[in-house]
Amino acid sequence: MQKLSAVLKFKYTWRNYQQKFLNGFQEHIKDGHLHVIAPPGSGKTILGLEILIRIGKPTLVLSPTLTIRNQWRSRLLEFFIHDTAFQNLSLDLKSPSQITLSTYQSLFALSKSFNANAQQQLLEYIKFHKIETLVLDEAHHLKNEWWHCLYHLKEIKGLTVVSLTATPPYDSSTNEINRYFSLCGPIDDEIAVPDLIKNGDLCPHQDFVYFSKPEETQIKYIVRYREQILNFTNSLLVNTGLQENLITQDFYVNPKKSLDYIYKYPTFFSAIIIYLNSCGYAVNEQNLRILGFSANDVTFPSFTYEWAEALLQHLLVDQRDTFSAFEEILMPLEKELKRIGVLANKRVNFVGDEVLYRNLSNSPGKLESIFQIVKHTEEYLGASTRTVILTDFIRKEFLNFEGFNTKTLNKLGVVPIFKYLLAKDNGIDTMGVLTGSLVILHENALPFLKQQLSIEELAVNAVAGSLGYIFIKVPNALKNKIAESITQLFEDGVIKTLIGTKAFLGEGWDAPCINTLILASYVGSFVSSNQMRGRAIRVDANTPNKTGAIWHLACLDPTAPDGGKDMEKLQQRFDAFTGVSLRDEIYISNGIDRLVLPLEWSDTTDLREINSEMLKKAQQKSEFKNRWHKAIEKGNVLVRELKIPFKNEESYAKTKQLHALNASKYVMLEVVLGVSLFVPEFLIKNMGAVLSKGMVQVIYIFCAALILGFGPKTFKALKLYFLFGNQYRKTKKIGKAILAYLLDDKTSYFESKDAIIHAEQNLKGTFSIHLKNASQHDSNLFISLLEEVIAPIDNPKYVLVNGNWIKKKMGIRNYYVVPKDIGKNKTGAHRFKRYWNTHVDGSKLLFTRTLKGRKELLKARFSHLKYQFEAVSQKTITWK
Repeated sequence: MQKLSAVLKFKYTWRNYQQKFLNGFQEHIKDGHLHVIAPPGSGKTILGLEILIRIGKPTLVLSPTLTIRNQWRSRLLEFFIHDTAFQNLSLDLKSPSQITLSTYQSLFALSKSFNANAQQQLLEYIKFHKIETLVLDEAHHLKNEWWHCLYHLKEIKGLTVVSLTATPPYDSSTNEINRYFSLCGPIDDEIAVPDLIKNGDLCPHQDFVYFSKPEETQIKYIVRYREQILNFTNSLLVNTGLQENLITQDFYVNPKKSLDYIYKYPTFFSAIIIYLNSCGYAVNEQNLRILGFSANDVTFPSFTYEWAEALLQHLLVDQRDTFSAFEEILMPLEKELKRIGVLANKRVNFVGDEVLYRNLSNSPGKLESIFQIVKHTEEYLGASTRTVILTDFIRKEFLNFEGFNTKTLNKLGVVPIFKYLLAKDNGIDTMGVLTGSLVILHENALPFLKQQLSIEELAVNAVAGSLGYIFIKVPNALKNKIAESITQLFEDGVIKTLIGTKAFLGEGWDAPCINTLILASYVGSFVSSNQMRGRAIRVDANTPNKTGAIWHLACLDPTAPDGGKDMEKLQQRFDAFTGVSLRDEIYISNGIDRLVLPLEWSDTTDLREINSEMLKKAQQKSEFKNRWHKAIEKGNVLVRELKIPFKNEESYAKTKQLHALNASKYVMLEVVLGVSLFVPEFLIKNMGAVLSKGMVQVIYIFCAALILGFGPKTFKALKLYFLFGNQYRKTKKIGKAILAYLLDDKTSYFESKDAIIHAEQNLKGTFSIHLKNASQHDSNLFISLLEEVIAPIDNPKYVLVNGNWIKKKMGIRNYYVVPKDIGKNKTGAHRFKRYWNTHVDGSKLLFTRTLKGRKELLKARFSHLKYQFEAVSQKTITWK
């Protein structure tokens, strides 16, 4: 068998960012995993081929589709093969070679072809053919059965797994995200978009959001839903039957005899206590002691929807049989929750089901948003307009729509968008529709299409309610060529606005001329739509000064201050890619904050003003081109950092003269000055007592006066120090402990020996922390561990407990998690404690898998409701 590196050599010169990645890839591959994020335009497939050539072992490359598999083959032939005699390439998994290109579906089909013990036979098959490298291309959103095959392949000893993706599935469920990273490993490296723009391989671009409100019927539905769940939760607070039954349960009356049950269901037990407290019950002293508190030592949180879910999920679903004794109380609750829509598919969900929010995400109000974007784009781009509108469904049921009453177009889809745009501008003749089963063009474009297809006749039908638009009946012999031909018409400007589904246009479809992309898809499915986003930011050889505008649509929930689920999903989408800030400070980062949107939404929020500003900014092509270049000059690498925002930024800004450590300094100064004035006055006034009653009694009087006069201010000073000054400083100390551990650990493959902690805090109280002089792999590892340490307590094997009574009395959190990977065994946990004691404080290590440890863990989980950080940490990516 030929040595791959001897016969396959890259024909051209590597771009600087590609060479930088290749220089460090050997470091990342040491642990048998390589996980790389390579955005569209970075040469992901070519880099993947170079990696497998350098590894030099028989390789199986798996792709999500045949189209992408064929791209691997074409890139290999075009960029690497000098000698056409190279024969060690196979597209057939049943006949593998030195390099085998296949799909995930083919692997699953091969597994199914084995009759008995299919999993083991698949492993033996791979071993028999000596496949030692597995390359996974875009290994996310795979079917469950495909996951199982891949997991079993990873059991092969010595198998190297290389994972390549343009977009990790951050929008997925927690289970799918965990499954993805368990398969692919942590992210080792990322090719940065700023480098691609700097190198001229991507065009300057900007993301915009066009906002809409739900239709009146949708608003009424949402408001009614919210009113019903509010009425229900209020009724729980006066449901004496439920309350009386709960307080008579054995685990509540005699908690010491029910420790196993309480430790098994700590969230449920906490929910009961919080519920009863909100109902006005004095919580049983024994129950508080089980949690490690006294009656005067605990502040109960409110009985929120989340706590109501925890309580009722356990009572009505998870442990229904256990509470059969008061079924007559539970049955009416169950019926009411089902009627409202809170209980469905054995899940209690007060926030709202997916039907409610999918209703918002597909709101017909977004049709008007699309029209406004298209209209304004054509006004300022004119003949150079190349707009693609991407959506989820075709919705052929709207093909017979005629006229101008767009209210009947009540769903989002290819046909409703097409019909809506026609109704708003019946004279438009440059639109096109391209899906797998539907092709629509204006009759003016028909001669150009015939020319592209090299045919003289095409069967067509008129589109109802349109002037000049026709259905194209595509012959079977031309189905593979129609997409290419329509794309060419789009490139040539015969079509200026192309509407299609993300499923069809997202599979290997490419049109570098796109300068405006409207993502009218369900905001949760950003992996495929972000792949399409990559099409809009590619450079176009025919347009040297191309810029790209990517439009996102959001329908706001007027009853939710955070904008609702549609806005939440949009924020998740923005977390997946980096971009330049829209206005004010110039910087490059991921996340939606760079658009400088309102922090809260309400009925009074002026969406028209926001949308108008977005449309205006979209016209300023030269501005966001300049912003990109200026922002790129400010840094040289994408840094992964942990950001911890101040909980109430307005409050922090109002008190910025007292922020951080200065707060305690000012108050302590006040105390010192007060004492210096108080002592002489006290001695003068009490000189007689000194002479007659003795010094000891005077000292008692003095101390009492000091405590009464200055105790509250001293307490305030200390608490300000712990809450404001300490949070920022302590996080840095925790970071130092983690870094020291990693530098000493021989199993984490941490190679950045010169890494140092860098933290900074802005005037609003938000601070961030990251590693300088560290590789992507090491930076990711550090941030993941830090995030885990300061995250809410769940069920860790080890926790660090700080018994400082002063902090406890002041309501400062005393528990920190030992990260899962560090706490896998006692040795690692104790070594981490040693570095913690050196850099942070004198916390003790607690093993939570004993009876005593479980009791303390329960206390820790409950304490976190009170002692947790004032804000939630967030991973961010910033160009620095």
